[in-house]
Amino acid sequence: MSDNSPISECDVCQKPITSDSITADTEESFCSTGCQDIHEMLREPDVSDHPEVQSDTDRSLPDGVTRTFFRVDGMHSPACEAYLEHIADEQSGVVAAEASYVTETIRVCHDADAVSVDDLRDVLSRTGYTVFPRSDVNPDGDASGTRRSLEADGLRKRRSDEVLGLRYAAGIVFGAFLMVPYVAIMYPAHLAPYLDVTFLNTFEGAFQLSGSSGFLFLRIYFVLTAIVLFFTGMPVLRGAYISLKMRRPTTDLLVAVTVVSAFCYGTGAVLVGDNNIFYDLTLVVATVVSGVSFYETSIKQRALERLTDLTVSQVSNAQRLDDNEDVTEVAVDSLEPHDRILVREGERIPVDGTLVGDDCSVKEAVVTGESLPVAKRTGDKIVGGAVVTDGAAIIEVGDPVTSSADRITDSLWSIQSADHGIQRRADNLAYRLVILVGIVATTIGAWTVANGELLSSGVMSVLLVLLVASPWALGLATPLSVTTSIRDAMERGIVVLDDTIFERLRDVDVVVFDKTGTITTGEMDVVEVNASDEALSDAAALERLAAHPAAEAIVAAVESTAGDSSTPQTGAGSINQTGVTADRRDVSDFQTHATGVSGTVEGREVLVGNLDLFAEQGWTVTASVQKQAREAREFGRLPVVIGFDGQTDGVVVVGDNPRQGWLDTVTSLHERGIEVAILTGDDEEATEFLMEQDAISYVFAGVSPEGKIEAIRRFQLNQRVAMVGDGTNDAPALAQADLGISLGGGTALAADAADIVIVDDDLSLVETIFELGQAARRRVRQNVGLAFVYNAIAIPAALIGLFNPVTAAVAVTVCGGVLALNTSRSLFRESSSA
Repeated sequence: MSDNSPISECDVCQKPITSDSITADTEESFCSTGCQDIHEMLREPDVSDHPEVQSDTDRSLPDGVTRTFFRVDGMHSPACEAYLEHIADEQSGVVAAEASYVTETIRVCHDADAVSVDDLRDVLSRTGYTVFPRSDVNPDGDASGTRRSLEADGLRKRRSDEVLGLRYAAGIVFGAFLMVPYVAIMYPAHLAPYLDVTFLNTFEGAFQLSGSSGFLFLRIYFVLTAIVLFFTGMPVLRGAYISLKMRRPTTDLLVAVTVVSAFCYGTGAVLVGDNNIFYDLTLVVATVVSGVSFYETSIKQRALERLTDLTVSQVSNAQRLDDNEDVTEVAVDSLEPHDRILVREGERIPVDGTLVGDDCSVKEAVVTGESLPVAKRTGDKIVGGAVVTDGAAIIEVGDPVTSSADRITDSLWSIQSADHGIQRRADNLAYRLVILVGIVATTIGAWTVANGELLSSGVMSVLLVLLVASPWALGLATPLSVTTSIRDAMERGIVVLDDTIFERLRDVDVVVFDKTGTITTGEMDVVEVNASDEALSDAAALERLAAHPAAEAIVAAVESTAGDSSTPQTGAGSINQTGVTADRRDVSDFQTHATGVSGTVEGREVLVGNLDLFAEQGWTVTASVQKQAREAREFGRLPVVIGFDGQTDGVVVVGDNPRQGWLDTVTSLHERGIEVAILTGDDEEATEFLMEQDAISYVFAGVSPEGKIEAIRRFQLNQRVAMVGDGTNDAPALAQADLGISLGGGTALAADAADIVIVDDDLSLVETIFELGQAARRRVRQNVGLAFVYNAIAIPAALIGLFNPVTAAVAVTVCGGVLALNTSRSLFRESSSA
């Protein structure tokens, strides 16, 4: 075992480095050539450029201070972030709080003795928000899917969605009941003076609110309309309240101004005997906006349900060995330093530690990104989250008890909670319009009173201006556009997890790809065979008894050639109880090694593995085989040497093949003017085929998860960055990027970190995402313009004295109709015609 004790830290990723690490000509030291390239090619960020960097990544908190992550249901704007941060900061014992409506999370650093997790949960669960610790959701066990999908499917979330559905149903039921008199009597009565139609003449003067009939109408309509306003419209009113409190007007405030003004004007009209009662406007607008919110929630829930098959890289239980070598299953939380745990072949290692049992092989791709399995010998360090691929591992638990996968999760949550959402275009517009409408309404009200009218007349004038001039349909246009865009994307296998994505896509300057599992398939395949037919058949017979990914690739390659007489066959590839393979090759004395397998096949002694195994066994290796193995290693592939009876026969090269169409994808991005970069944990040799491509601007190899985060941050100094990845080790970088895209064949943590998940694992859909982004943004702009159709009808009608419940109904119907027609068009037709 080599002496790899840490001597310093990498100047890029702060990872502990050893004596065999890389040092530059200057005083800097680096853990890999990739980190050295990052340092040389990308400018180092200053903390003042990214003030959140230090707080997000620094794990050394003051004594007694702990960091707690909460999931928050009900966040939908930057105003929500500011509000929750304000509430948390007011609590005694809270050091810092940072919220993100994009990821629906808040991180609170607090003194656990002064304020507990339960106290924080209770105080934050106000004004319609539902807050609970993210650690309450267990992504292990029988449950499958991402933590985000599990949170969205939890009891709290289901209750919240059920209440929203109930609000919408109440609006429909009460609204339909209350609209009957409007349609049957009030609308005809308003039309009668202007249309000389016999049918309408019977309604002229039919609707009078004098005397007791007016107060009866007021009591019934006031109460039932108030139920719709304050129950169905509560989410809008809550959003309006928060936007006012935080002084960040949003479209919720525009909607609230309209429905409340209509309600108040209608109440005042009844009291003064005027039949211009706009309760119908309150009923329709509150119900329609609530219905769109319910539809948006349903679409997002369907999108999250597409993520239930992703793998999880964390383990909740471990097999602990006692002094008598008996095994007991215990919770990972109960493990203590220096405990011994057993991890069988195919199982995931729960915590970091040291191998104290026999040699084995592990695949660390989920943590490090390295695609090839790594041979581990007694005394080697083992990382939690890796999978034992060959043999069984007895591991001594490290001090402190932790897991590399858990540290990645913690880093991910820290970054997510700092991922502040951008202000929607419509909300930016709402900020200016609220001020404008307020000034106009106040001016007209003051002018009315100044001209000798009663104060009540001035108030009614203000209310009329508010319900006529407030562009409430902006609160309908954006969510309707985004929701239908999410729906259309989902039909193509693209799950959009953040409704600001379509606005953010236009700003992307750089797309960073992970290599293993993203540019490549992440699976072992035989890419080259330089061995005799007999040797290949013997190797397949032995490898069927092994569980190494390279062994599976060799067996699969041999079996896939069935029916081709020019290639040796090994039958169905199964092993029967007598130790004879299905093609009748007799296997005996089978033995596994850290770097290969050996045994006797049909009386011949066969050895299959790497060059080190042949050296250990004293077998002769020809110069030709040595050259082939060396060249394979230079391309980042795994050479499997085959020999029998003391001599080498040839080499089978196993590697991780590029995905079909990967070059078309990066080329199309390059042609869009977007730079393409590759970040990978693989060796530099494995990236040579990428460095040859003109469409790829940067290739960084041997980069740790921490190094990936640092590279993203350096790109972000003057560019907007999208990251495409699939593994747990990619998750913090996906969260750090301005836009994270995860492939659906990857891990749950990667999907949790991403803003977009490509469910079908099709890399070509990355280009489709950018195409859809353009079409979606165009649709949003169109709908924002169409939202003013209501005001385009209502304002002229009011100026000539024709604004009444009929013209209001016409304005609402036309505006809602054109918005619905525009959003009903397929987004893909828009993108193809662009």
